[in-house]
Amino acid sequence: MSRTSQPDPELTHRLTRRGMLGVAAGASAAALLGAAAPATAATSGTTTGSATAAGGRGRPVLPPGRLGIQLYSLRDKVSTLGFGPVFAELEKYGYDEVEYAGYTQGSAGAITLAQLKQLTRDHGLNAIGSHVGYYSNDPNAYTFATNLTKVLDDAEALGLKHIGTASGPFRYGDTVDAWKRAAEEFNTYGAAARKRGMKFYQHNHSEEFMFASDKPSVRLYDVLLAETDPDLVFLEMDIFWAYAGQFRFSQQVDGTPRPFDPLRYVLKQPHRYPLFHVKDGTKDPTSTYGYRMTDVGDGDIDYKRFLSEVTRRSHNGRRYHHWQAEHDNPAESFAFARKSSEHLHSLRERCGD
Repeated sequence: MSRTSQPDPELTHRLTRRGMLGVAAGASAAALLGAAAPATAATSGTTTGSATAAGGRGRPVLPPGRLGIQLYSLRDKVSTLGFGPVFAELEKYGYDEVEYAGYTQGSAGAITLAQLKQLTRDHGLNAIGSHVGYYSNDPNAYTFATNLTKVLDDAEALGLKHIGTASGPFRYGDTVDAWKRAAEEFNTYGAAARKRGMKFYQHNHSEEFMFASDKPSVRLYDVLLAETDPDLVFLEMDIFWAYAGQFRFSQQVDGTPRPFDPLRYVLKQPHRYPLFHVKDGTKDPTSTYGYRMTDVGDGDIDYKRFLSEVTRRSHNGRRYHHWQAEHDNPAESFAFARKSSEHLHSLRERCGD
C-alpha cells in the first residue's frame, strides 16, 4: 500500500491514501525524534490547559475526546521512527484519535495489525478510521474493488468503526451515469461494511464538486449524495478541499452562477458526515484552488464557526462527529500536529452565542 507525494502542494488532491511505504528515510530515528519534537511539547492535560487559557472563557468549540489526526500528515515520521514514537508525540499534544493511512512503518520495521492495534491503544488513542484505494487496474491491488474481503478483514482486526476511501468516484468517468454506477459500488461496499459493524465513507477533494460533462447543470457531488444509500454510504468532508471546490465551481461552464456553501451540505444531512478533515488554507485567488494549504490556525477558514455550527445543530450533537487535523505536506509534521491541537483546543465561543 503506497501513496505517492507531489512536490507541488496544489497537486496533492490527486494523491491516494493507500499506505506509507516508500517514503525516504532521513536521519536515524533517535536523531529525528530529538530534532522534531518541539521544545514546548507538554502532556495532554498541559496542552489542553494552556490552549484553554489562551482562548479565554466560554464554551469550547471542539467536542471533548474527538480530536484526531490523519496519519498521512505524519508519514515521514511513521516511516522512519515507527508508529510508537509518533503515537507518543500525539499523546503529548492532546490527541484523542487517529485515522490510518496504511498499516506499515517503512524502515522502522515490520508490524502486525495486532501490534498496531495495541500500540494505538497503549498511547490512549482511538483508531477511528482508515483510507484505502477505491479501485485499481491491478486485480491483486489492495482496494475496495479488487480486495474487499481483505480490506474489511484488516479493518475489523484493528477494531475500526469506519473504513473508507479518499478516491473520487471517477472510475467510469465524469458523467451522471458514470457516477450512478460508482454509487452502486459504494452501496455494495457500504452494505458489506455494515455487516461487520462498520461504516463505509468517501473523502472528497475539490473535483467532486464539478459539474457533469454530459449535464453541465448537475453537480457531481449531488449525484453521489442522491444515488448512495444514506444508511450505507457516509462522507468525510475534507473542509479545505470543499472550500477549494467552492472557489473552482461556483458557476457552470456557461457562466450561470451556482454558488454553494460546504457547511450547508453538512447541516442538511449531518448524520451522513461522521468524519471531517480539518485542513486550513490562506485565500489566494491566483491559485488554481483559491487557497494555499497551511497549518491549522494559520489560514482563513473559519473553524470556530464551522465546528460550532456542526456540533450545535447535528443529529447527535457533540458526541457524533470526529475531527481529524491534516496537512498534505507540512513543513515539519510534529510542529504541525502540535500547532493544530493547540489552535483547535483554543477555539471557544461565548455561552449563549
